[in-house]
Order: sequence, then structure tokens, then C-alpha cells
Amino acid sequence: MAVNDKPPVFCEKYCIVCKGARAGNSICKAIQDIELKICGKNGCIWGKARTKFYGVTPDQKIPEKYGKQ
Repeated sequence: MAVNDKPPVFCEKYCIVCKGARAGNSICKAIQDIELKICGKNGCIWGKARTKFYGVTPDQKIPEKYGKQ
């Protein structure tokens, strides 16, 4: 889990690339694909924190069990 069990919010709510890609923006998706190839399947440091906390990579939506974030 993340420090203090607080969810990492940057990748989920503030990252223009990840948020746009998950919403279906093709330009953001292309940029995110490049990022995931360069940084690995978990992406940047914020993507890694999101993957560790939610159990899904930055290009996937969070599981329903966490509710709408």
C-alpha cells in the first residue's frame, strides 16, 4: 500500500496523459503507450504508485471495489 494508506491521486486525477488516455483520447493514449514502453509496464513513478495501490496499470481503470474516485 501507499504511505499512510492514502491513495495516490496524481495519476488518477491530475496527469493529463493518463487521465486523457483512460478517457479515450487517442493522442494521450499514443503518448501513454510510448511512456509505458520506455518506463516499463507500470509507467512513471506516479503510475507505479497507482499500480501498487490499486493493482492496475496506468492504462486501466481502477477496480469498482474502490468506488468512483
